Amino acid sequence: MPRRAVIRTNWSGNYAYRAPRFAEPRGLDELAEAVTTGDRVRVAGTGHTFNGIADSADLRISLAAMPTGIEIDSARRVVSVTGPVRYRELAEHLHARGWALANLASLPDLSVVGAISTGTHGSGSRLRGLASDVRALEVLTARGELRELREGDAEFPGAVVGLGALGVITRLELAVEPAYQVTQHVYGSMPWTALPGELGALLASGYSVSLFTDFDDAGVRQGVVKERDGIPHEAGPFDRVGVGLVDGPRHPMAGGPAENVTVQAAPGPWHERLPHFRAGRTPSSGAEIQSEYLVGAEHAAAAVEALREAGPAFAPVLLVSELRSVAADDRWLSPAWERDSLAIHFTWRLDQSAVEAALPSVEAALAPFGARPHWGKVWAMGPDVLAERYPRLPDFRALAERWDPDHRFRNDFLDHHVFDQSNRTTGGFSVVFSRGQQFCVWSQSEN
Repeated sequence: MPRRAVIRTNWSGNYAYRAPRFAEPRGLDELAEAVTTGDRVRVAGTGHTFNGIADSADLRISLAAMPTGIEIDSARRVVSVTGPVRYRELAEHLHARGWALANLASLPDLSVVGAISTGTHGSGSRLRGLASDVRALEVLTARGELRELREGDAEFPGAVVGLGALGVITRLELAVEPAYQVTQHVYGSMPWTALPGELGALLASGYSVSLFTDFDDAGVRQGVVKERDGIPHEAGPFDRVGVGLVDGPRHPMAGGPAENVTVQAAPGPWHERLPHFRAGRTPSSGAEIQSEYLVGAEHAAAAVEALREAGPAFAPVLLVSELRSVAADDRWLSPAWERDSLAIHFTWRLDQSAVEAALPSVEAALAPFGARPHWGKVWAMGPDVLAERYPRLPDFRALAERWDPDHRFRNDFLDHHVFDQSNRTTGGFSVVFSRGQQFCVWSQSEN
């Protein structure tokens, strides 16, 4: 099995992985060997996280050399996928055979297992996060044994968004449905004065809706409504705020290259319209850091207003913010657990110290609304606050203790944020050289 001591960074270059060992097993036997002989083990996905969740003090394992498998069971309406599969590959495979997923994230190049394990989502007031598609999962435990959980099992809701703390997910079953078409409608800017009474209606006006803003006086700069065939979008909310369709393709970020976004104003396959960005293209700016917080949908307008008031404190480092809606689910560590939510995404400039300085003002503004951070992005709140925001965290800790009593699948990030072992050493700074600049990664929380 290939093993290398390599230095790797996440896709945007803001985090340098510090694991001294790296392995690429080619099958289950080699994977089991790596897991059972490692001291602390974490699995590397596609690097689309912005913190230390996938880092390790000992061994990082890539599943890229493992066999790739996608099998559709039409009778049960599920698809089985192995650990290395990305959403791009899965979507193309499904569509070619007349099948689809209910939703996708904003870019299709994510690992299926990684996206689900961190609670990633798309948009849609009636659509739940990607983890809600899961019907079964197969996990390689610290003892090298394969275990399966299925929907209906008591531990299943806790294991799906598992943060990699239970073991290595080697296979997933996801719900599928017949393939469909989607059209993107892009609306122009709208003033803040029109938003408070219409925000919920705007976000519910289509199958999937996104609103882009800088939280400055310009208001919402762009609205993207994704209409599914047979489910026409409601233009009424946009008509009421006096905004019309734009006259050409638009990137979500002002000045961004329109050729990187998926086709707008024309119907096309679901997997080529639901993501904002084309497969293989740079999402957002590329040189960026990301944060995201979810608040209860009932607090959406108040949360947006609070961020408007706090805007001057973080405006210099903000590239763009996206407002999306997510339906409630039952996955214990999902940011949308048991509440319909407004997801507030921040794309920051690639300036670690400036982002660190900005995050407390964002979190103070959202604190009254019990904001839950996305596990794969950056935040500043401590583990005590995180435990308040995720009520099932104690249950998850007990679940992880049962599955991994020797703590082989933990790391500094999980110890600090999830298991609240604050006495552990979390290290100093990790220096990254990216695009000619040197900056430091905030290593206490690996954000």
